[in-house]
Amino acid sequence: MYDTNTIQEAIKLVISELKTKEEKANSEIKVGVSQRHVHLSREDLDTLFGKGYELTVKKYLMGREFASDEFVTLVGPSLKAIEKVRVLGPVRKQTQVEISRTDTFVLKVSPPVRPSGELKGSASLVLVGPKGTVYLKEGVIIANRHIHLTPEYAQKHGIKDNDYVDVEVEGIKPTRFYDVQVRVRDDFNVEMHIDTDDANSAALKNGANVRIIRK
Repeated sequence: MYDTNTIQEAIKLVISELKTKEEKANSEIKVGVSQRHVHLSREDLDTLFGKGYELTVKKYLMGREFASDEFVTLVGPSLKAIEKVRVLGPVRKQTQVEISRTDTFVLKVSPPVRPSGELKGSASLVLVGPKGTVYLKEGVIIANRHIHLTPEYAQKHGIKDNDYVDVEVEGIKPTRFYDVQVRVRDDFNVEMHIDTDDANSAALKNGANVRIIRK
């Protein structure tokens, strides 16, 4: 027979474990693994694909963006090429190329790790399309790790736009990502974006769960 105190302690332990599991589940978000890709300005789209060319929508993404059916080739100082790099639409004010650190070894470029849109002083390379080529003086970056949140999710968890959080990865290669930027917008899904190098290092695939840890 168990005495009353022992039973009460066991109940408290079970309740505590259930609460911990619930809190953990509530802080989990999905991962989206971002392949190398290109955002084009109107001018560069005209040069690469022809005057007035419009991108063809293959799949709609979050934030009013879409994956197109169009591809370009990247050529760096090594004169080695990375072909079939997908173009994302719609057009932007300035062309931006997002690659991984592994890609830099092929192209022989040294892009900084930056948030999307922060392109001043970033790396250069050549874009080749079916109708022409563009020498990009700047615009090549390695995208920083970042999280997209809806306003509802952010408010519920006390997180604000442009906060930085840590992210814990469980599984066969446990990892913690530090200082992950948070972006909040009403047309976002709740999702963390990492590049292929980060995904491979932590054995993560699209749709895997990770956990936000407040700083």
